Amino acid sequence: MTKADIIAEVSEQTGMSKKEVSAVVESFMDCVKLSLLERKENVYLRGFGSFVIKHRAEKTARNISKNTTITIAAHDLPSFKPAKNFIDDMKKSC
Repeated sequence: MTKADIIAEVSEQTGMSKKEVSAVVESFMDCVKLSLLERKENVYLRGFGSFVIKHRAEKTARNISKNTTITIAAHDLPSFKPAKNFIDDMKKSC
């Protein structure tokens, strides 16, 4: 499902125009990005899941084509962790 599909589905279910729904979806995504990138805060959506920041420590790796060792700097990555009841619902649907 793409963002356009989500906008069309929500528009159909709520009776709102696609333009209004698009603005809401964009605003939601901006809020999640702002929280993770700038505030370094996790986003918790009860019953759905969490967008969390995972820290990766500095590590060494090998470039086997050049036979060299490189250092990969420490960095943060966004991650999504589904809620327990969401996981249970997925298991039931199989």
